[in-house]
This record gives sequence, C-alpha cells and structure tokens, in this order.
Amino acid sequence: MIRIIITGAAGRMGRHLVANIAASDDLKLTGATEYPGSEFLGIDAGSVAGVKPLGVKITPELAPLLDNADAVIDFSTGDVIGNARMAAAKGLAIVIGTTALTADDKAELRRLADNGARIIQTTNFSVGVNLLFYLTKIATQTLSDGFDIEIIEAHHNKKKDAPSGTAVSLAEVVTGVKGWDYDKDVRHGRQGIVGARTQHEIGMHSIRGGDIVGDHTVLFAADGERVELTHKASSRNTFAKGALRAVRYLINAKPGMYDMQDVLGFK
Repeated sequence: MIRIIITGAAGRMGRHLVANIAASDDLKLTGATEYPGSEFLGIDAGSVAGVKPLGVKITPELAPLLDNADAVIDFSTGDVIGNARMAAAKGLAIVIGTTALTADDKAELRRLADNGARIIQTTNFSVGVNLLFYLTKIATQTLSDGFDIEIIEAHHNKKKDAPSGTAVSLAEVVTGVKGWDYDKDVRHGRQGIVGARTQHEIGMHSIRGGDIVGDHTVLFAADGERVELTHKASSRNTFAKGALRAVRYLINAKPGMYDMQDVLGFK
C-alpha cells in the first residue's frame, strides 16, 4: 500500500483525491491537512469528502504526519515550497498541483530534486490535457509557417488566477518549439486600435463564468484553413485520477524532477 498525505484535503481537489484513495486497493490515506483556522480541522477526511470515515482527521500541521507516509500530494494554496522541503527531508515522493508558483519556487523544487528528492510538478494532471500538450508540440512543429496561434481558456467564476496554469503551459510549449520568449511574445487580450496582428505573437484569452471546470483550445489559423485542438473537462475527478497515477509512477522513480509527460511516456 502506498501511504499518502493530502494537503488542502477539504478543498475541491482534496476531496476528490481522498475519495479516489478510499476507492483504491493500493493506496491508503494516512494524513490530511488544512490551513490553521479551517472549519474542517478535527473532522475525518473521508466524511468531508463524502465517503466513509477513514480514521484520518484533518489537522493544521504537516510535519507530524511525515513519518507515516510514502508520498505527499499538495494542491493547497499554502506554503507549498515549505511543505516540499519537509517532505523531501523525509524521503517522500512529492506531487504538486498548485499552479500559482513563481520562477523562484520552481527553481527551489529543481534544487530539491537535484539533491535527491522525487518530485512531479505540473499545471494539470489530466491525461487528456497532457495529450493536448503533446499534440500542441507536434502541431506547432508542423504548422510552422503562415499560421497564427491563439490560446483560449475558460473556467468557473471563482477561479482567481488568469490565464490558467494550463494555458500558460500550452503557450510555453509553443514558445519552446519556436524559440520565442513567453514574457515578450504572449499577448494577453486585445482592446482598441491595436493594429494588425503580427505573426510573432501568441494571443492569450481568458473566459470566466458559471461552473466551467476547464476548457482549453489552441487555435492555428492560416489563409484558407484552421486547426483547433481542444480539451474540455467536465469533472475534477480526472485531475485526481491523474495525480494518483503520478504518485504510482513516482514511488519507483529515481530522484529527479518529473511531469505528466514522463508519467505518460511522451518523452
């Protein structure tokens, strides 16, 4: 059995993760955390997730849980890097789905991996979205001349960041193939008399409304034809299943920094 701690266990993703662990035959929940002051502290994580009680109460501290675990899954908005440092010091596998990480945060995760940690960090654990990343790379290589590239993402009205981490990753796939720079060559929306579109830019557009789980489209448009690559998520459960697939991969992996492209064998 792979023993797992979930940080942010009462959040949307946390609940899906707990429920999927409860339904599995090779995974066991041994710890669950939430931020200090959360109304869910002291409550069984299974009950919060809508499944049978699992004998694991939600607590505010990660450190006391680490000796009874093999992996930590972090989708929280708390101290993700601090959590990773503590888990790495104990030799645990680390799976991170938090999207609001800075360049310095990512550099610290790479440093931890270089020093023996096993880490998977990605903006999206969906198998379908990671296929979209792969197909976007191929399409960018193939449709290199005369095609304008636009990225459109849509999410629920409670999402705080824009563009989504997945949309940023899609743009990074494109800029990586073309040798462009994300900060210089991605154009976030258009308003007013902005002039004709150049070919040396990627349009980025964010939509927020209702309960949209997550839609992403990469549009390749040229004179006379258009190619659209689209993924639509209808349930967060797909992200939870992907994160648990990542845990299973990481348990037997060598120390290093990985992503879902590694898990799915696309590299």
